[in-house]
Amino acid sequence: MKVSLQRKNQAVHFEASSELSTIKVNIDGSEAIGGEGKGVRPMELVLMALGSCSAFDLQTILQKQRQDIQDFHVEVEGKRRDEIPNIFTSIHISFFLKGTIDELKAQKATELAVKKYCSVHDMLVGGGIDITYSLKIN
Repeated sequence: MKVSLQRKNQAVHFEASSELSTIKVNIDGSEAIGGEGKGVRPMELVLMALGSCSAFDLQTILQKQRQDIQDFHVEVEGKRRDEIPNIFTSIHISFFLKGTIDELKAQKATELAVKKYCSVHDMLVGGGIDITYSLKIN
């Protein structure tokens, strides 16, 4: 897999692209380093990657179990240390599902999605980050 970033201004606004997709992602830094609010910040992308990776896996598992998911929302919150580099120390993923969903199946599917199948989770946990999750149905 290969991605590329092209600077779009004289500061820190970049447009990222991947060889796997035609979609472009705008990335920008904080105002402290010249950011102009023209894209998401790199650490936000990390949280988005974790949330989407685990959500894709959870969606797939629940669909295979023939669960009726009418709505699906994910929130990911990370806490960072104060010293540089300001890495995440802990992250919590909150899954919100609506539909006709068996709670026991959904709990087991969530555990599998986060802890077994999500590659982003494994990379972050391997770096010493504490990752927790919760599930709310309806």
